[in-house]
Amino acid sequence: MALSTDRLPEVGNAYARLEDKILERDQGAASDIFYDLVRAGVPIPQLVGQLVRIHAPYTHVPYHQRLDDGVVRFVNNDHCLLSSRAGIDLVPLMPPELRYLPFAQTIWYMPTGLDPWNQLIGKMPGHYVRLYEIKFEGKPPVPEVHWPDQAPLAIEGTWPEKLNTWLTLVQRGEVINAYRVFLGLWDEAAVDPAKRTPLLAQLVFAGLIDVQDRVLYNRSYTTGHKSYRARATVELARAVGWNDAHSILYAGVPDIAVGPRWYSTYEMACQVVQIFLDNRDRELCENDGALSPVESLALQQALLSGQEPGYIDLIVALLQNGRGLRQIIDTIQLASAQLIMETGDPNAYSMPQHSYEYCNTVRWFFDSFAHPHRLKLLFVAAAFVNRAAHHQKHTPDNHPVKVTPPKGSDALTPPQLLERLDSALDGLRAFEAMDWTAAYLRSGADRAACSTTTATPPRPIAIGYSSPRPSTPPGTASTAATSTPGGATRTRSASRDPDPRPDRSVAQSARPPVRRRACSIPRPNALRGGAS
Repeated sequence: MALSTDRLPEVGNAYARLEDKILERDQGAASDIFYDLVRAGVPIPQLVGQLVRIHAPYTHVPYHQRLDDGVVRFVNNDHCLLSSRAGIDLVPLMPPELRYLPFAQTIWYMPTGLDPWNQLIGKMPGHYVRLYEIKFEGKPPVPEVHWPDQAPLAIEGTWPEKLNTWLTLVQRGEVINAYRVFLGLWDEAAVDPAKRTPLLAQLVFAGLIDVQDRVLYNRSYTTGHKSYRARATVELARAVGWNDAHSILYAGVPDIAVGPRWYSTYEMACQVVQIFLDNRDRELCENDGALSPVESLALQQALLSGQEPGYIDLIVALLQNGRGLRQIIDTIQLASAQLIMETGDPNAYSMPQHSYEYCNTVRWFFDSFAHPHRLKLLFVAAAFVNRAAHHQKHTPDNHPVKVTPPKGSDALTPPQLLERLDSALDGLRAFEAMDWTAAYLRSGADRAACSTTTATPPRPIAIGYSSPRPSTPPGTASTAATSTPGGATRTRSASRDPDPRPDRSVAQSARPPVRRRACSIPRPNALRGGAS
């Protein structure tokens, strides 16, 4: 779908005004213009394309790490792009009248997500300013463009050689050259569409192999974000149309080469495949066998409780015995999901969430592309989950939580269970929501209804309603809640007991819904992964 708005001058003017307000960091005014676009019924692909066009120049960083006075500091920069991708994925789960709702969050966030590099050093308002006691007077500074857009660069060689040249430039950290070469390859794929899928596969692969080699007491890491950015680039480019995807590429591709880059875990995977599987990974990609319950449990226990090389040996044996890649990554993701469920400190979700999302991205990669080295990613994903488990075990104040259906929940109908779940979500009672989810799943009712309940708001929303302007500038913080990249908000637990939750009997849960509160982001613990 073409992104030109020439035939709709009033819409084109709205996009220009939206850009002005986002650059002014005026969240309220930007939201009002968004509501006007919703009333005009603009196509969602057009809307998404324009949103990415607006933020693309300002959501890059020169490096993902600073060394200030001998102290390592880390900055991430892809939340605007990831929010748009999440919006595209959420639309099918929304009632038709709420199909634009996921992008309301994107619009609200974008003014806080510009120029995160200068946010990190306190020179720009936004997401990272929660780390500082800073107030801005007048208009915020103009965000800096760290990596200007580029013209394509054609190179010589066969198609596989060109793909490898691009990956080599990424590995070397040659950001501009890598981006220019990718644009040249993109133009070549436009003429020969059969080349597009291998090019996109190489883009995502470059992100998936870049994962940090330690987690506990670390502050600078990728937590898989290069792969999330690459996946968002692919899915958003497909949504807006390949021929109209240049802004998507500008937002997503250059960062793949930005340092620091960590390939040691992928190197481990290469060595394992060479030493124990005789480099037969391409042959073993044809495996399709299911894991037995015993095999699945053994692998999950090795990931959650064991150390290297225990889980490596198990995955090697599974592959040698014909177990499939998808079946193995699904089991690894089950272990990661268990890690999330057992997290007892609301400030300790970062590593389990990121390892889960990484597994999800690997599974999507397996379903989307036939990259020749995809099997090796099983070992990278397993290492990530194992390190996340080690991190959780040794994180102060994080105590395992047991998820249990509330007493008497088996006497409720599925709609009643969903009402309780909805109330818990609306009241920001995270642990209670997990228990009601368990009760609903135990009932055997339609899981799609449960997914819709968690994806949609608890009461009708008038999309034209404009909330009051915030009394504090973007980027100022409270200590009420923690916000995650996916947009969920978790209240900080006041209790440090092993299971800091109230009794969740049916009688106590049948209460009026609590109006959802708008919360800012607290200052993260210096030893926890809260900066991404």
